[in-house]
Amino acid sequence: MAAGAVPASFTGLKSNENVLGFTKSMNFVRVSDLQRVKFRRTKVSVIRNAIPDQETIELQPASEGSPLLVPRQKYCESIYKTVRRQTCTVMVGNVALGSEHPIRIQTMTTTDTKDVAATVEQVMKIADAGADIVRITVQGKKEADACFEIKNTLVQKNYNIPLVADIHFAPSVALRVAECFDKIRVNPGNFADRRAQFEQLEYTEDDYQKELEHIEEVFTPLVEKCKKYGRAMRIGTNHGSLSDRIMSYYGDSPRGMVESAFEFARICRKLDFHNFVFSMKASNPVVMVQAYRLLVAEMYVQGWDYPLHLGVTEAGEGEDGRMKSAIGIGTLLQDGLGDTIRVSLTEAPEEEIDPCRRLANLGKRAAALQQGVAPFEEKHRRYFDFQRRSGELPAQKEGDEVDYRGVLHRDGSVLMSVSLNQLKTPELLYRSLAAKLVVGMPFKDLATVDSILLRELPPLDDIDSRLALKRLVDISMGVIAPLSEQLTKPLPNAMVLVTLKELSGGAHKLLPEGTRLVVSVRGNESQDELEILKSSDVTMILHNLPFTEEKIGRVQAARRLFEYLSENSLNFPVIHHIQFPSNTHRDDLVIDAGTNAGALLVDGLGDGLLLEAPGKDFDFLRSTSFNLLQGCRMRNTKTEYVSCPSCGRTLFDLQEISAQIREKTSHLPGVSIAIMGCIVNGPGEMADADFGYVGGAPGKIDLYVGKTVVKRAIEMEHATDALIQLIKDNGRWVDPPTEE
Repeated sequence: MAAGAVPASFTGLKSNENVLGFTKSMNFVRVSDLQRVKFRRTKVSVIRNAIPDQETIELQPASEGSPLLVPRQKYCESIYKTVRRQTCTVMVGNVALGSEHPIRIQTMTTTDTKDVAATVEQVMKIADAGADIVRITVQGKKEADACFEIKNTLVQKNYNIPLVADIHFAPSVALRVAECFDKIRVNPGNFADRRAQFEQLEYTEDDYQKELEHIEEVFTPLVEKCKKYGRAMRIGTNHGSLSDRIMSYYGDSPRGMVESAFEFARICRKLDFHNFVFSMKASNPVVMVQAYRLLVAEMYVQGWDYPLHLGVTEAGEGEDGRMKSAIGIGTLLQDGLGDTIRVSLTEAPEEEIDPCRRLANLGKRAAALQQGVAPFEEKHRRYFDFQRRSGELPAQKEGDEVDYRGVLHRDGSVLMSVSLNQLKTPELLYRSLAAKLVVGMPFKDLATVDSILLRELPPLDDIDSRLALKRLVDISMGVIAPLSEQLTKPLPNAMVLVTLKELSGGAHKLLPEGTRLVVSVRGNESQDELEILKSSDVTMILHNLPFTEEKIGRVQAARRLFEYLSENSLNFPVIHHIQFPSNTHRDDLVIDAGTNAGALLVDGLGDGLLLEAPGKDFDFLRSTSFNLLQGCRMRNTKTEYVSCPSCGRTLFDLQEISAQIREKTSHLPGVSIAIMGCIVNGPGEMADADFGYVGGAPGKIDLYVGKTVVKRAIEMEHATDALIQLIKDNGRWVDPPTEE
């Protein structure tokens, strides 16, 4: 930490290269000068604020080795325990949002809004499933007119659930529907700006100011109307629909997302309107987490306390969609952030309620117990930009009889717990580990498990089981066994699992010289207990906090462990080891793993996963582990899909088409395909995708490569084949593997 300080109200410095990504806005504090001070034996620049007599905060280098020091910004109430961020109350109809109220659950209809009967029926179904709020797309005047009838019909049927109008490109429509709906969602990227053309435009200060004045002119009537009718508003930025103006100045970045929302928030505040919430959605959970953290950090600086609506947009379907949502939403809930949530799935809207509730309950419990660890100083974790801490992979040593270099994977490892019973059917076990089989012999493939844990070793006279394990060791798959098992029934070349207590006691010294050690650590041990790691040759650490520890937070304990390792220059790989109780529901397992391990992996903290759940399907645990790594943008083992959840704008049956495309393209690891119902977030939200399948008109599909449309108005019945041909034309296609 730097030995200097700046005023706490300081928010940043503009950089032409956008390396720092600090904001430009007139309302953010201007920097008056740079001061030279001594820091770690070198002269560095320190930013000083123009406003005198402000509270000061600690400094840190802007990036590794940077000569510029910046404030270490606060983005949550506490980094060592879950404390819900205090927010004001925003009323959405009869439902209160904010820190004094439960985390609210919401979803969105998929019907044509002009079809009043179908929309009313779907809203009632959603309300009966337990949602607190329902959003409905309102794209034009006819839809706005239908909203009055929808609202009246629901009231007549005694359904008073608040309704939210989803608005893009249509200020006049927003004004109309504000007369009947309880809340208006505006997208700052396209409410007043034209649709982004993804052009790099140059803006002078005058140009920029004129556009801000235009936004205020267009947006003010809606704010005044919401004040008049007592409506709420969500200023909802989407990573995929930032304006050219914002992107030209800030890039396609979390900083741009925050500034886009703040432009609208400042207008609200200028007009003394405060009944609004923020959202910062992206299809990439890592970007989404960074954007929300940056948003909250800026709100702390400004002294704002507006609630947050959390969501990962275009998350997809099934376990993939639930996992992505858990990574993004769950991470923020662990830090006490979030007042209402939506899990965006390419499924019927009522199907979103259950995972929403599970996530909300997880966040509620963590905050109620204030799960965490004893206070500690955190200096090394990067809050706002992804920088992975890669543990040092095992290297080959002189005297090694087998190759240990494959027991962990550089992009993230998957470990699995294997039973003695599974060893009795070796070929079935090899297939379960996703190994290739050639004449019954296993070989590692793209998504093969990297190492296995055996709680119990086979007896010394069980030749077949030991041969099965030898064949795994021979292909550089790690086999881990507890110290007591290895001492009594030694398995050649096994890695040995020890606790910190066993390591300190020296029992491992009874093992043959050169034995690889795997150390199980809880993360909440005292500094004295952790000291033994400094003098130990450790192949990997398993971070394992028992589920019975209700008050200790797994995420915070792991952060404390990583801080200790970084502070002492210990570069051991760390595997997140989660042992679920035997009665854990399948969806709870996905959401809990996504939350507790994902919250660390999105910060670059961790080198892999070991999920254990008695009675759960082995293939399910393996695929969940790989899904989690891919969702955190680590190891890519299958096709990545960016799939929107459908709404009244959707121009085709998303669920049917999505299933059709997945069936034909799911074997393309490293390829990302966006399946979008319409163009609202289309090209921008496909920033992560290699190829895009987007509804352009009823019955017509447009195909994209990146953000560029390459084929328009393809008949829907031919569109999937055209997409496959496009993938082939770009050299990304491989034929599906054949069964041996």
